[in-house]
Amino acid sequence: MFRENTHHKQDSLFNSTSLMSEGIKKKLMKSWAPVFYEHVFRLIDEKPFAALYSDTGRPNFPVNILLSLEYIKHLQNYTDDELMDNFYFNYLVNYAVGIRTLGEINLAERTLYEFRSRVYQYTREHPGEDDLIFGQFLNLVDEFAKTAGISMSQQRMDSTMFMSNIKKAGRLSLAYDVLVKSVKAIPEGVRPANLQEALTSEFKTDTLYRVKANETESKLETVLNLCREAQELLKSLHSGKATDELRILNRFLAEQAKYNGDTNRLVARDKKEISSGSLQSAHDEDATFRCKGGKSQSGYVANIAETCSKDNPFQLITDYQVAANNTSDVRLIKERLPKLKNNTGCDKLYVDGGYYSPETVESQKELGIDINFTDMTGTDPKTKMAVSEFEIDVHTNVIKSCPKGIRPIHAGAKGGQTVAHFAIEACENCELRDQCFARQQKKNYVVRISHKAVAASRQRKTIADNHTLNTSMRAGIEGTNSALKRRHGLDRLRVRGLAKSQVVVGLKVIAQNFRRFCRYVLEAAKSLIEPYSGVTMPSMA
Repeated sequence: MFRENTHHKQDSLFNSTSLMSEGIKKKLMKSWAPVFYEHVFRLIDEKPFAALYSDTGRPNFPVNILLSLEYIKHLQNYTDDELMDNFYFNYLVNYAVGIRTLGEINLAERTLYEFRSRVYQYTREHPGEDDLIFGQFLNLVDEFAKTAGISMSQQRMDSTMFMSNIKKAGRLSLAYDVLVKSVKAIPEGVRPANLQEALTSEFKTDTLYRVKANETESKLETVLNLCREAQELLKSLHSGKATDELRILNRFLAEQAKYNGDTNRLVARDKKEISSGSLQSAHDEDATFRCKGGKSQSGYVANIAETCSKDNPFQLITDYQVAANNTSDVRLIKERLPKLKNNTGCDKLYVDGGYYSPETVESQKELGIDINFTDMTGTDPKTKMAVSEFEIDVHTNVIKSCPKGIRPIHAGAKGGQTVAHFAIEACENCELRDQCFARQQKKNYVVRISHKAVAASRQRKTIADNHTLNTSMRAGIEGTNSALKRRHGLDRLRVRGLAKSQVVVGLKVIAQNFRRFCRYVLEAAKSLIEPYSGVTMPSMA
C-alpha cells in the first residue's frame, strides 16, 4: 500500500545533530548533505510512484528515501554494498535523506532491489513514454535553474555510445551463449547426450579457446546446428509457445544462419547479410551494433541536451534519451525537439552535422528553434560551383541571376526543383562554363537545381559563416559526456536491456546535475560567510 513520507518534516527527539559540537555542526552545514536535502530530497514527488504499489497490504518503505539513495549511488558511483554501508553508518547520507538520528531506520537490501525492479517493470510496460525518473529529473532541472538563475534559451545536443553489462563477443561466442541458454531451458530428463555435452567445460574450451582461425567457420556451423536441434526440442516441449529462450533462439538463427537443402544443415550467413540490429548478446535482446567515428560497439546510445549560455554560472543537462545505438542522430533529434521545446523553452540549439537533414531544418521552423550546425554530413561537391553562387530568391527559390550576374530569359520553381533558361550567347563563352550547372539545349542553356540542394547550400554557407561560434558553443557537451562516463560509470552500465538502461542513465544524469549545482551552492556560500578552517567534505569535482 502506497503512503507518502512526511516523517522528515517532524523534528526527532533524539536528533544526532543536536549532540554535535558547534564546530562539527558548521562542517555538516558546509557539506553536500544539506544541499541535497533542501534542493533534491524535499522536492521528490512521491505520488507518481503510487502506480508501483497495490491498494492493500503493509505501507511501502518511503519512496523519497529509496529514490534519494539511487541518486547518491550514482553520484558517488557506489556499489550496492557501499551504498548500504553508507546508509547505515554515514551521517551525511542520513542527513541528505531526511534522517536525523543515525541508525533510526533499517533498510533491507531486498527492499532496494524490489523498488528498482518495480521501476524497471513500469518503464518496460510503458514503452515510448517518459519514465518515472524523467519526471523527477524535470522537477530538479526546474529547481536548479530557478535557484541558480540558469538560462535555458540556448542549448547544445550530442549523442554518445555506451555498453550495457554484456561482453564483446564474436559470432562463435554469441552462438555458444545462445546454445547454452537454450539447452539449460530443456529439462535434464529429455536432453539428448550431444546437447548435454554442450554444458560441459570441455565443450566450451574446445569451441571457443582451442579453435584455430581456419576452423572457426566449421565450429560455428556445428554450434548453429546444435541450436537448431535445441530449437526443435523446445518447440515440441512447449507446443510452439514462444518462451524467452525459444524467442531468442528463433531470432538468432533467423539472423545468423540459413538452410542448405543439399546437406540438410544450417550454414552461417555472410557477415554482410547481418544487420546492425541483430542480436548482440544472449542476455540483452535490445542491444545493437554500430560503428561511429572508427569505433565499433554493441549497446546503446544516450542523447544529451544541456544549456550553453556563457552567462550561466554552470550548465545544466536539460534532456536525455536512450535508444538502440544504431538509431541515427537525425531520428533522435526529431523525437526530442518537441519535448525539449515544451519542457525548457529552448529557442537556439547547437549540434554537429550528424543531426542535419531536411526534416530537421523543417522541424526547427515549426517549433521556433534556431538550430545551428557545426558541419554537415555528406560530401561538399567540389567539381561544380556552389549552388549559393547563384542568386536565388529566399522565399520562392526562383533563380534571379547566375554567378556572373546574368539574368535568365525566364525562370520558375516547380516539381521540387528550380529551373532557369539562359541565352546561348551568354553561356557559350563564359569562363565558368565547365563548373556551371547549365546544360545546352537547342534554343538556350538550362539550369536545374533541386530545392534540397538549394537548402543544403544555404545551410553550408550559414555553417561556414558561423563555424567558429557554433563550434565553441557546442564543444562543451563533449566534456559532459566524458564526465558521465568517467565519474558516473556511463561507459559501461551494470544493467542490461533498454528499459533498465533508460532508468539508470536518468539517475546518472541527475547525479551529474546535482554535482554541478552543489559545487555552485557551496562556492556561493563561501563568498557570503567566512570559510571554516579545516572543513572536509566529499569532493564534488
